[in-house]
Amino acid sequence: MTVSKDQLIDFIYDEVRMLDEGRYDDWLALWLPDGMYWMPLEYKQEDPINQTSLLYEDMFMLKLRVERLNGVRTFSQKPKSRCHHVIQRPFVDEVNGDRFVTNTSMHYVETRLDEQQLLALTARHDLALVDGTLRIAAKRVDILNSDAAFRNIQLLP
Repeated sequence: MTVSKDQLIDFIYDEVRMLDEGRYDDWLALWLPDGMYWMPLEYKQEDPINQTSLLYEDMFMLKLRVERLNGVRTFSQKPKSRCHHVIQRPFVDEVNGDRFVTNTSMHYVETRLDEQQLLALTARHDLALVDGTLRIAAKRVDILNSDAAFRNIQLLP
């Protein structure tokens, strides 16, 4: 099976819509079991292991995050945080057999109660075609001002 550029781009749009709508279980199902979500601390950071990152989560940690966000006893999420992604049309940077790399610039807004934060960021998705289905192998989110002090990010840009 071949994947078109439009299918890759639609996948990215579908992913952010799931997050905006709070469909975290559907979002989690997009991931490969060994997927990694990385948010570097430094501009052009190359190493998530030996350098501090804002976030570096494997599937175990992503599942815990989703359980917390879905939990009825998560009092820090009463009322729940909400988010909104405004994305530019994603670029398809690499096509290598059943592996693909996309790059998407976006504005991400997260709000809860009377607090709102706006982040400008770029997301790189490493995607894989597995049994005819696109899956996320890795996601890297570079916040434009990652070296600034900001509030906790509760959801996932």
